[in-house]
Amino acid sequence: MSISFKSKVVGALHKVGITGHNRFEDRFAETYQRALAQRTDQGSSIARTHALAEACQSLLADRWAQTQNQDAGRSAGRRIHYLSMEFLMGRALSNALAALSLRPEFVASLSSSDAELTAVLENEVDAALGNGGLGRLAACFLDSFATLGLPSFGYGLRYEFGMFAQRIQDGRQIEVPDAWLTNGNAWEYRRSELRFPVGFGGTVTSEGGARRWNPAEHLIAQAFDFVVPGHGTERVSTLRQWQAHAAQPIDLARFGRGEHAASAAHCQAAEVVNWVLYPDDSTSAGRELRLKQEFFLVSASLQDMLARHLAENKETHTFGKWNAVHLNDTHPALTPAELMRLLLDEYGLGWDEAWAITREAISYTNHTLMPEALETWSVQMFQSLLPRHLEIIYEINRRFLSEARGRFPDNDEFISRISLIDEAGERRVRMAALAIVASSKVNGVSALHSKLMVQTIFAEYAALWPERFLNVTNGVTPRRWLIQANPILSTLIDEQIGDGWRTDLTKLGALAGMAAQPPLCQAFLAAKLANKTRLAGYVRSELGISIDPASMFDAQVKRIHEYKRQLLNVLHVVARYQAMVADPNADWTPRTVIFAGKAASAYHNAKLIIQLIHDVARVVNSDARLGGRLKVVFLPNYGVSLAEKIIPAADLSEQISTAGTEASGTGNMKFALNGALTIGTWDGANIEMAEAMGKENMFVFGRLADQVAEMKALAYDPRLYVEQNRQLKGVLDAIATGEFSPGETSRYRGLTDNLLNSDTYMLMADFADYMATQARVDALFNQPEQWAQMALRNVAAMGWFSSDRTIGEYVDKIWH
Repeated sequence: MSISFKSKVVGALHKVGITGHNRFEDRFAETYQRALAQRTDQGSSIARTHALAEACQSLLADRWAQTQNQDAGRSAGRRIHYLSMEFLMGRALSNALAALSLRPEFVASLSSSDAELTAVLENEVDAALGNGGLGRLAACFLDSFATLGLPSFGYGLRYEFGMFAQRIQDGRQIEVPDAWLTNGNAWEYRRSELRFPVGFGGTVTSEGGARRWNPAEHLIAQAFDFVVPGHGTERVSTLRQWQAHAAQPIDLARFGRGEHAASAAHCQAAEVVNWVLYPDDSTSAGRELRLKQEFFLVSASLQDMLARHLAENKETHTFGKWNAVHLNDTHPALTPAELMRLLLDEYGLGWDEAWAITREAISYTNHTLMPEALETWSVQMFQSLLPRHLEIIYEINRRFLSEARGRFPDNDEFISRISLIDEAGERRVRMAALAIVASSKVNGVSALHSKLMVQTIFAEYAALWPERFLNVTNGVTPRRWLIQANPILSTLIDEQIGDGWRTDLTKLGALAGMAAQPPLCQAFLAAKLANKTRLAGYVRSELGISIDPASMFDAQVKRIHEYKRQLLNVLHVVARYQAMVADPNADWTPRTVIFAGKAASAYHNAKLIIQLIHDVARVVNSDARLGGRLKVVFLPNYGVSLAEKIIPAADLSEQISTAGTEASGTGNMKFALNGALTIGTWDGANIEMAEAMGKENMFVFGRLADQVAEMKALAYDPRLYVEQNRQLKGVLDAIATGEFSPGETSRYRGLTDNLLNSDTYMLMADFADYMATQARVDALFNQPEQWAQMALRNVAAMGWFSSDRTIGEYVDKIWH
């Protein structure tokens, strides 16, 4: 090797005007030598990645320490604590380079100038700390916390394997461990001094009039800190992750007797807590592990908050004044019960004072309108694992229901619906109800979602406390989802309106008045083609499928779930395929339909939809009659890094959930920000996006939420829609009779029977309008300049959908 890797990096720094003035060059040289501990031209590619990461981290450590010192000495303002079971962070290296003012051009120069340097950047694996939109939203919020300079901590678990890595075998999803920590994690700090006890099981006794929990199982929560830098600021956010260890070492006596496994059984039981994100809860053991994970997160985090609060010379009774504790969905909803236990049992406060502190501190974001998605836990399991907390929940419920009866006397049905304990069948603790009762504010994540939330699943609580419920529409960080993911488009925007939009996304609005300019439209189309060509190369290398960058890239990438209606998309593909085969010489618009997403391991129908996509793709992609004008690809193991390839390349974004089921969505925002047009229902944040850009700049189809509710109330019959639509019937017949699964003709009969007999998410009702709207999409794509104008108006309208605006609203409306 004639030129060392170190020299290439230093050369790249000089190439973009970055020299030793910011100490990175010197720090990199020092860290690189130390990290490799060998001749610098012989280190492995992975070792080089770690060296580059550690060089960035060593600079960020200075900022991190400065931030913590500033926050500890602050005299006004609350510290935000964001509790989430997921933080889908993505790769940290390119984000760190950007935050350190090693401009995006630096990363671009590495990618284009040297394959070795590119490989070093690509070596970094995504941190497997999240799965979908919930976790990515939390990651965007950490970015905004730092960028806006807010005193804050994110709290999560340090999963060893994450949810799972998705592999595809014969068209089927196969789950394998996502061993993201195999090569270590250069971005984390082990905080050896931050260790807190967490207990499970045992008994509750009375001591001097006070209740005392005596757990049977003892774990230790060890803190690991993941640094999240702000942009355009020296501020840094902290994601504190907890790792479980056994409180006691191995039983040496048993080990000496040869009982090796038994001597460490309790150690393994502790480590299991951190093994996998969202363990399969279809078994009692899986449900118990999931409840233990949630309590472990909550208990360690609250102990840490209280210890920090007291270390800053503040008094226990002011905890709520100085600390906002926010619950990202119901997973951390044990927070009020554990905070009450700590305040009552460990700090000796009375009930009324402890409850006032809890209510002042806690707030809750709901992310679903589906009752079945609101967590509940068996009272029996609660009694076994968390007996003291069950006592506290019973007392919270007793006081709450007493208050409610005073306002709604002689209404037992109402009282039953709002109780924290579901008494129907197996007695269960309602976690969303606990979060609502204990919170100062409860928010939804889009205007429609927040409206439906108080009209449906939380109507009774809204009747009690209408002032407690509000909306804060989600947002995404433009640093990750435009500046880093799409440097080509970012540079083009800079050339047109300057770079002020990078710190104030609302300045994108200036593009709206330029959207009709032909040179800008041509430049936009060229930028899009470059991103499509890059994705086409990736698809070719990963799947061996050739796709045409000139075709329309039609993308639906998200968690595979029936309500998100990937199946409706597949029905359109089959209908299109059948029409093309019937008339191959027609002037068909070339289209590449791209799917990506994971199905929960126990979700049979979702996994069957993945298999159907692959079966359809096999038939469509191999049919020479189509002349390559229709291709279908499924990219496995969807995550942040894959999204960063797909989203900039997409022409069309599929946001087609049944109206009234999607809480908000953030993928819709990312696609529009990158210049993809949306085909979508009047659902979630689609509505606010359409209002921002003009409904004429979005392809809207399907029933509205109130129409969906009305049709279901009137006994919706999907067969009527099939009988009236020959095209739809032909599609269903082809799938049901095995045209796409000749070796197993009845493989998809369950899916089609479900569509004909129940069709919970009303695909049959929306199919015809969806097909007609897809025809409008084709017509516009055949007019490239008009398409570019509409795409540019989409980009221009996305300024309001920054996570910076979202966090600003949380600060004003919720955290005060």
